[in-house]
Amino acid sequence: MNLRRIQVPSDVAAMEILGQYDNRARYLRRRYNVEISIIDDEIRVKGDDEKSLDTVEKILREMINITRDGHLLDWTEFEYIVDESEKIDNPEEVYKKSVGKVKAKTEGQKKYLDAIEKNDIVFAIGPAGTGKTYLASAVAVNYLKSGRVQRILLTRPAVEAGEKLGFLPGDLSEKVDPYLRPLYDALIDMLTIEKFITLREKNIIEIAPLAYMRGRTLNNAFIILDEAQNTTYEQMKMFLTRMGFGSKVIVTGDITQIDIQERSGLVIAQDILKDIDGIEFVYLTDADVVRHPLVKKIIRAYDKFEKEEKQETRKTRSI
Repeated sequence: MNLRRIQVPSDVAAMEILGQYDNRARYLRRRYNVEISIIDDEIRVKGDDEKSLDTVEKILREMINITRDGHLLDWTEFEYIVDESEKIDNPEEVYKKSVGKVKAKTEGQKKYLDAIEKNDIVFAIGPAGTGKTYLASAVAVNYLKSGRVQRILLTRPAVEAGEKLGFLPGDLSEKVDPYLRPLYDALIDMLTIEKFITLREKNIIEIAPLAYMRGRTLNNAFIILDEAQNTTYEQMKMFLTRMGFGSKVIVTGDITQIDIQERSGLVIAQDILKDIDGIEFVYLTDADVVRHPLVKKIIRAYDKFEKEEKQETRKTRSI
């Protein structure tokens, strides 16, 4: 039986690596058929298969490196490191591209972050849980802190209210909060709640429904349109033409989750804008899902069902 020794730095707690109640260590033992123990400040991995030992050692060293950077791994991130360590020689590549405390966890997310850096307008299209809005919010905060923009503006169509928000009770904030809550959550994750409130009171961060974008020109701003699959052709055109000098625009959406009766402005934009320099479309897939592992399985199951249903419909029509 072969042995690998991995030194745990004094500024890293073993529990942060092996998991609460040793759950990550147990997972690695089962998956790779190895023995894992910790003696003093050293993790010891024993096993008969050299390849398995190499993989487990890479995983543990990468977890130590990330933890030393001040990031506490959750279970999904741990699973990503494990999965990616089997695909590429250097699992550090999974976390190579980073924005502040947020790091790309998949190849698709790295392409997304690269596209944001290189283009003034980026469309991110993909299923739920791929980090479309979260990563855009992280970059927005980074741009604001570095002085590259003066404000952040986040918007989304309030489909359930039919954009007729005047008929709802309460002030503007009370009317639109249910539709904009996911945007609040993403930003609060990047900032403290106190900092978020302060910036919002100063109008440095603005969160508003798409209906309130008409007639404005937005200069020196980082602008994110979320749930863009629920925009109409007219709304998408209106939104994109609000862009002013020194601004960056990110449009996110999932074209499999359209809730409007009209043809989606996001779907049409793919054809109209695909060949314009400075605009890039990034397509994320279920491989980029970073929520609970079941989300990826759910998306694939629904995709399979919908494809089979379409095939059955075609067969019925042809008979």
